[in-house]
Amino acid sequence: MGPIDYVVVEFPGNRMTGEGLPLLIDLVDRGIIRILDMTFIKKDEDGSVTALEIADLTGDGNLDLAVFEGARSGLMGRDDLEEAAAAVEPGNSAGLLVYENLWAAPFATALRRGGAQLVASGRLPVQAVLASLEAVEAESAS
Repeated sequence: MGPIDYVVVEFPGNRMTGEGLPLLIDLVDRGIIRILDMTFIKKDEDGSVTALEIADLTGDGNLDLAVFEGARSGLMGRDDLEEAAAAVEPGNSAGLLVYENLWAAPFATALRRGGAQLVASGRLPVQAVLASLEAVEAESAS
């Protein structure tokens, strides 16, 4: 099994355009990731949170996420939804995605067979990486 990651993507003003969906489907179709759980929530102005059904999010008449219907492994519990909702601003919605990195499964299996153990893991925020690259570029331009 490959590493399991999650993301919470906030949609300000509940505006979901669906622009990223074809790219997500492509990752699944190419065997790069496997969707384990996918849930959408809406946080009202009063802070109450409701789960949204997988449906026509873009309003174009097509069920945008029908391909992911039933993507519920049970890994994501009520406490995870509450934690994700705490990160979302009132008046916005969010997509919660738990996925397996299939591309890494053979590598991880080989490491485990050799007795290796993962002792640390993390992710660099894109904004921090971009800021660092811009700083390096500014220094080299001077």
